[in-house]
Amino acid sequence: MGFDRLDLLERLLPVYAQILARLNAQGIEWVQIDEPILALDLPPEWRSAFERAYHHLNTAGAKLLLASYFGPLRDNLLGALKLPVAGVHVDGIRGGDELAQVIDWLPATRILSLGVIDGRNVWKTDLTAALERFEGLHARLADRLWLAPSCSLLHVPVSLAGEAALDAEPGNWLAFAEEKIAALATLRTAFNQGRQAVAAELSANARALASRHASSRVHDAAVAARLAALTPVHDGRNSPFPLRQAAQRKRFKLPDFPTTTIGSFPQTPEIRRARARFKADALSEADYTAAMQREIGYAIAKQDALGLDVLVHGEAERNDMVEYFGEQLAGFALSHNGWVQSYGSRCVKPPILYGDVSRPRPMTVGWARYAQSLTGKPVKGMLTGPVTMLQWSFVRDDQPRAATALQIALAIRDEVADLEAAGIGIIQIDEPAYREGLPLRKADWAAYLDWASRAFRISASGVGDATQIHTHMCYSEFNDILPAIAAMDADVITIETSRSDMELLRGFGEFSYPNEIGPGVYDIHSPRIPDTAEMTRLLEKAARVIAPDRLWVNPDCGLKTRGWTEPETALAHMVAAARAMRESARAAIR
Repeated sequence: MGFDRLDLLERLLPVYAQILARLNAQGIEWVQIDEPILALDLPPEWRSAFERAYHHLNTAGAKLLLASYFGPLRDNLLGALKLPVAGVHVDGIRGGDELAQVIDWLPATRILSLGVIDGRNVWKTDLTAALERFEGLHARLADRLWLAPSCSLLHVPVSLAGEAALDAEPGNWLAFAEEKIAALATLRTAFNQGRQAVAAELSANARALASRHASSRVHDAAVAARLAALTPVHDGRNSPFPLRQAAQRKRFKLPDFPTTTIGSFPQTPEIRRARARFKADALSEADYTAAMQREIGYAIAKQDALGLDVLVHGEAERNDMVEYFGEQLAGFALSHNGWVQSYGSRCVKPPILYGDVSRPRPMTVGWARYAQSLTGKPVKGMLTGPVTMLQWSFVRDDQPRAATALQIALAIRDEVADLEAAGIGIIQIDEPAYREGLPLRKADWAAYLDWASRAFRISASGVGDATQIHTHMCYSEFNDILPAIAAMDADVITIETSRSDMELLRGFGEFSYPNEIGPGVYDIHSPRIPDTAEMTRLLEKAARVIAPDRLWVNPDCGLKTRGWTEPETALAHMVAAARAMRESARAAIR
């Protein structure tokens, strides 16, 4: 409490200076120092810290290239350009509107490294447009202008080589890291030798862009008409939450402190082998379905034996919570080797969202219906929400992200309706990336939160009062966006709270969050299994913040990354903790 990160700066600066001096001694002329924090709102003391830091680092001997990206610098721009560095890198894709100021304020001795290729998405650069936009800068700055991607290329896959199975038409519109470097080289040649020197490359680029613009697979009139027909009636449930809550309690008759999990169960080697064999055509569809049904049956039986109140089918058939749906929705393409780093050592293969989105057929209904047939307890239908689908895909850049999110929301809405019609009374629409989508500047938050919350409501609001909508958000700070989370109007939200010892829940209590909430009682990313007493203590702490009749009991997140032994033990402790809370409540009444 009260720790100021800037207090560390004076201890860090000598270490940085030593590193720079060693690099300089080894003949390294230029050193890039990344400062994307300059794209954020910074208080005055942080701006002052930049001046102090770079005056210190400038004495180490190496030429420093200060690099910022992911957005414009705005009120940090002038300060950044005044720092004693040899060059500055700016994001010409997301910060291009302030290039005129950059040029006007750039000291005459400085290098400008300009991000002219989008390093965060996978679309081919319009090379002719880039030349027209930046040729004047080249003429003015000459060899003081460096060309670069907007940011590091770690955000995109390595190469389109080896993607023979990728859908050819959208594949022609793409550029991964190697192709982006080639495009950068084409621009360099055009600047230095004239466009005629790369006429063939410019012509091929123009043909690919024209193909994308004209493709009937990008624009779907039916999707556009449906989007245009959206009205406020699509934005909300039929009744306010208290009426829905009464209808749901009458239908499900769950005990106090109902127990559930977030959705996934362990992705065992057997599951992965069956999926790999099915994709390689070494396992028939019937045999694959039977294998997945066995896994679903195993998960349902385990949950029943443990005494959980609301069950899940375990998601054995899903490779990834986004890729699985991208494989089934129109408007998405899938790469074969398009892996990018997610967090730590984990990598994901994001779908490529190239066109208008629709749902050709049900995606999860058969699996959910089968799971429900195995038990008398309610089984949750499990879906990924529109904002998370958007955030964790490579998204088209030819229309506003808000419009794309609403298209996905309508596709998810269709799936929700079919799940309800199949008798699935509890449906979870996960939005773990909801906060991740926030713009870098707080002034831009309100517009994002407005359309993000609306997209969720549209996906969820086509059901009756007795159908219970859940959502899940994990590993985020929520307190500064609680009004927007409440505006999503999910009947139940589950969140991660165990790492903070339930402190993250305090904001929900102070805000008087109106609906039901499941604060996670154990961290699934840790092999440590808390005992029943520890989980009970967390629930007791939660019950002092949120009314006990609105509390659910669940883990922090899904269980796909664990083996079966850990979840079985942890869930047994969790169920016991919930029962202890019920008994304590009954004793208090007696």
